[in-house]
This record gives sequence, C-alpha cells and structure tokens, in this order.
Amino acid sequence: MKHFLAGLDPAVRSMALLRLLSASIEMTAAVLMLVFNDVRKAVLINSMLAIVGPVIFILTMTIGIFQIAEQLSYAKLIFISIGVAFILIGVYK
Repeated sequence: MKHFLAGLDPAVRSMALLRLLSASIEMTAAVLMLVFNDVRKAVLINSMLAIVGPVIFILTMTIGIFQIAEQLSYAKLIFISIGVAFILIGVYK
C-alpha cells in the first residue's frame, strides 16, 4: 500500500484524501443521526453537513485547478471559475 501511495500524483492524492475525509464525516453524521434518534438533532447535524460539502468541493477544485492551470488558457480558467460559482450559487440558493 505504501508503494501504491508513493506512485500517485501529490495533487490527486490530496484530492482523494479530502474526499475520504468528507466521506468519513458524512458517515459519522449518519451514525450520529441514528444514535440520537431525534428529528431536530438530525436536522442540526444535516445543516452542519451543508457547510462541509461545499468546503471540500472548493478545496478539491482549487487543488486540481492549480495543478492544471499552466496547461489551460485564461479563458478556460474563467469558464471553470464561473462553473464552480454557478454550482455554489445553486447549492446555497
């Protein structure tokens, strides 16, 4: 396993680890909802997840865009940024 991780691109490894962190947070939240067995607490836990998801999304996109920025034109970077902004606006509106 150690050799497998060493062969991965550092940016890809970072993005994957962030997604694994996000998944573990989501799984923990699901277990907490089941443990508390209360709708109000479940809604509170779910609202906290609404913050975690976009933060992880922004971080993984930032890592990826920084790694491919030199390969893309400024116009493509602007379109990617606009697309990310639209996704975030859609999530929050």
